[in-house]
Amino acid sequence: MHQIQTWLHGRWAVPTLSGSAILASLVLSRVPDLPGWGDVLMILAAVVAGTPVVLKAWRALTARVVGIDLLVSIAAIGAVIIGNYWEAAAVTFLFAVGHALEAATLNKTRSALAELVAVAPDVAVVLRDGEQVEVPAAQVGTGETVLVKNGTKVPVDGTVSGGTGALDEASITGESIPVEKSAGDQVFAGTIATGGFLQVTATGVGADTTLARIIHRVEEAQDAKARTQAFMDRFSAWYTPAIIVLALGVGLLTQDVVLALTLLVIGCPGALVISIPVSIVAGIGRGAKDGILIKGGEFLETSAKIDAVALDKTGTLTEGRPRLTDVVVLGDLDRDEVLQLAARAEAGSEHPLARPVLEAAAAEGLQVPGLPEHTEPVPGKGVVATLDGSRVAVGNLALVAEEQDAAATDASGGDLSRAAQVVEELAAAGRTPMVVARDGRVLGVVAVADRVRDDAPEMVRRLHAAGVKKVVMLTGDIEPVARAVGAAVGVDEVRAGLLPEDKLESVEDLRRQGYVVAMVGDGVNDAPALATADIGVAMGAAGTGVAIETADIALMKDDLLKLPEAVSLARRTVNTMRQNIAVALLTVAALLAGVLFGGVTMAIGMLVHEVSVLVVIVNAMRLLRRHRGTDVRSQDDHRGPGRSAGAAPSEDDAPSAGTVRQAQASNPVSA
Repeated sequence: MHQIQTWLHGRWAVPTLSGSAILASLVLSRVPDLPGWGDVLMILAAVVAGTPVVLKAWRALTARVVGIDLLVSIAAIGAVIIGNYWEAAAVTFLFAVGHALEAATLNKTRSALAELVAVAPDVAVVLRDGEQVEVPAAQVGTGETVLVKNGTKVPVDGTVSGGTGALDEASITGESIPVEKSAGDQVFAGTIATGGFLQVTATGVGADTTLARIIHRVEEAQDAKARTQAFMDRFSAWYTPAIIVLALGVGLLTQDVVLALTLLVIGCPGALVISIPVSIVAGIGRGAKDGILIKGGEFLETSAKIDAVALDKTGTLTEGRPRLTDVVVLGDLDRDEVLQLAARAEAGSEHPLARPVLEAAAAEGLQVPGLPEHTEPVPGKGVVATLDGSRVAVGNLALVAEEQDAAATDASGGDLSRAAQVVEELAAAGRTPMVVARDGRVLGVVAVADRVRDDAPEMVRRLHAAGVKKVVMLTGDIEPVARAVGAAVGVDEVRAGLLPEDKLESVEDLRRQGYVVAMVGDGVNDAPALATADIGVAMGAAGTGVAIETADIALMKDDLLKLPEAVSLARRTVNTMRQNIAVALLTVAALLAGVLFGGVTMAIGMLVHEVSVLVVIVNAMRLLRRHRGTDVRSQDDHRGPGRSAGAAPSEDDAPSAGTVRQAQASNPVSA
């Protein structure tokens, strides 16, 4: 009984009952002993299929909305009144089939959201008082230890506090390859353990998890309207009354009620109504499956127009993890002594470039005992530390010049001029150089560089292939380093030495030039530029609630190739929208002409309409397939792209801490 009630409330119940009545009517109409029963069943079919349409039209009228359902209601009721029962039944039945197809398609295109909801875990195994307790996932407390075993879902967002394992994070990042997890790594609710055993300290539970935020964002995005869809709503608001007036006018002029009613039916732009939303929902659903969260239809449509992309350098085009690349000896110390002295001075520094120097020294087994006796950070220049009673400076040329003036060092001008030459050559090669001096005397230069990401050049190439005219790198780094990275990546323009407000001005400048600009950044120092751009894109947004909620597009996986994939998806979606609109308008125009000039009946017209609806639906559903251009990566993605001589080094060509190159004074920069 329950199954019958469920079926009766399903989307196919009305078309099935109506269609069955039509078939029964056609059969009984051939039985001579049952006169009139065929008409009764045909009217029944019209009533079954037409009642939901009439009710919907009435509710729309009470809200002062004249919709497509009103056209069908008037046409069907009029057809019954004049005795055209077959036409009334056929129109309402086909309209019901169209609605069922639309509902089924929208449900299909929302499959990404359904899959996300399906992966949400129901229970969690929590360690309480030394015992394993199974509780509903929503009842896990923040800070509790959750046990994740092989084959189970992670029930919370959290940090691994013990154990090792592998997680399938496809539901969050779109990445199908399992990710190894160990102590300190972040995990997300809804991901699946494919091996190992993890102890996870809960940091996000229930609605505070990344998965919950993604589901919320996809729900909002699929319901949000694009500009074209909003226009179509306004269009139907005047189109429907116009068709009613046209049909009324034709009826009065020709005294042909059937012709007037046929015009009402034929004028229903069913395919036009569904053409936009089904495309948007399919496009956003496809993106969600691939780890690309698009905020809504409006942003999807704007993304299709992007012809300029502004990229932050550090953390976007580069890994954001500088490493030591060069140690240049310019004094009477050997290479290890220069590196050790620099590391000891940097031990008390909070400068971000201190870490790669310290890591390189540790990797080579150089001792860095304790902290300096005194550390004096010099903003914008470097650091000065007191070591064994001497002042050791590690920083730019201006800092060392000040130290020389203070120490009144004799015969040091030559040292500084040689250091300046080394600094210039290292900077031109994409390194960030730091001069090392003791008591004003130059001893050497150490240099660090941020590694260019392997997929950065391929990302730029794909952006150009997707129709982006200009790719601009915006960075606060110095000009030579920025130029070297820009040349390695292949961007069209480099703007260096920028403060956050300068990045904003650069984005505004691109917009003034007529570009539709997408800004890609980390959402912190790039926030003003992200807000100013036509489309703001947050990279690697998994676990970053602010990025998911505020970015127009959030790329869940820290994968640069997702950016051109998002642009390509937006363009394909908008192209599909346009194709659907063209199909719908041509169908309506052809049918109206057919009615006015003869040959097209009400039933034939409605049948053609439903075929056009089916064409529009099938065309939109193509977006649900993974585009083949996003499946295959070039060989460069696997072996690492080639780089120009000025590029920051890759992991393969950058020397490790144990093999940092040493240059003699006669040959200050190694090749």
